Amino acid sequence: MTLTTGFRKFALTLHVVASVGWVGAVAGFLALAVAGFVSPDIVQVRASYVAMDLTYNSVIIPLGLASLATGVISSLGTEWGLFRHYWVLIKLLLTVPTILMMLEHARLVGYMANAVVAAGFLRDDLSGPRIQLISYACLALLVLLVATVLSTYKPRGRTLYWVRRLERRTQLSHHVEFETADRRPALEGERQ
Repeated sequence: MTLTTGFRKFALTLHVVASVGWVGAVAGFLALAVAGFVSPDIVQVRASYVAMDLTYNSVIIPLGLASLATGVISSLGTEWGLFRHYWVLIKLLLTVPTILMMLEHARLVGYMANAVVAAGFLRDDLSGPRIQLISYACLALLVLLVATVLSTYKPRGRTLYWVRRLERRTQLSHHVEFETADRRPALEGERQ
C-alpha cells in the first residue's frame, strides 16, 4: 500500500510531532520525578507527583499511542515498509514494549499521586517506588532517544524477511518469463 504524497507527508508530520512531544513529555516527567524525590519541601513533593499523574495520563500515554500508530501508518505507506529495513523493525520492537510498560506503569504513577496527597505523608515515605519512577523515566527516555537516532541515521540493511521475499519475487518473475518464452513458439504456431 502506497500513500499519496500529501497523505504520506501529513502522516509523517503527525509522527514526528507525536514522537518529539513524547520525548519532551517523558523528559518533563523525569524532571518532576527527580524534583519530587530530592525536594525538601513537602508541598513541592506533593505538587510534583500530582503533576506527574496528570502529565502521564493526559500527555505521555496519548503521545506514545499516537507515535506508534502514526509510525506504523507512515512505514506501511512508504518505501521503508514495516518489515523491510532493520532500523524500522528495531524501532517497532523498541516502541511496542515501551508502550506496554508505559500502560502498566500508569497504575504506579496514579498510586503515588494519591499517596502523596494523603494526610500523614512524609517526604521520605515510599522511597522505593519514587526511585522506580525515576529509573523508568530514564529508561523510557533512553529508548526514545535510540529510536530518534535510528530515524535520523536510518542505518542500512534489509531484514532477512524482506531479502527472502525479494528473492522469491525474482524467482517467480524468472519462472514466468521462462514459461512465457517456452510457450511463445507454440502460441505463434497456433495463430498461423
